[in-house]
Amino acid sequence: MKTLLVLVAAALVLPASGGAAPARTDSADMELQLALKVRSTRYGPILFDAKDRVLYGFTRDKRGGKSTCYGACARAWPVYFSKGKVKAMRGVKQSLIGTVRRRNGRLQVTYNGWPLYYYAHEGPREVKCQNVNEFRGLWLVVKPSGRLVR
Repeated sequence: MKTLLVLVAAALVLPASGGAAPARTDSADMELQLALKVRSTRYGPILFDAKDRVLYGFTRDKRGGKSTCYGACARAWPVYFSKGKVKAMRGVKQSLIGTVRRRNGRLQVTYNGWPLYYYAHEGPREVKCQNVNEFRGLWLVVKPSGRLVR
């Protein structure tokens, strides 16, 4: 009888938990992901996200305007989406951080009015695509002042 009770109790608990510990969301980690920082590179000091991925502006976008990068462009140059307030880390001006609403309603992070993007084939601390002409515009890294590096 005791074994039966243990089995019944286990059957009631396992489906609810999936047999594993629930995933933990660490708000400090989420805050870290939503941050901009400055790193020194061969292009001078430029913007990176909290995971050390460089961020680009696109000259086809208008400063202070909406993004023009969708479809194949957004697959090659993924958008830096906002999931909350983006923190300004060392060297970044909080007053220059903003967002712009995309067609799907999601918010894209901007800096000094420039929508920000990643390059899909770069890892942390890699800057491979500065001054690349693709999708009818130039992709340029961003200075802490908010100007694009030409």
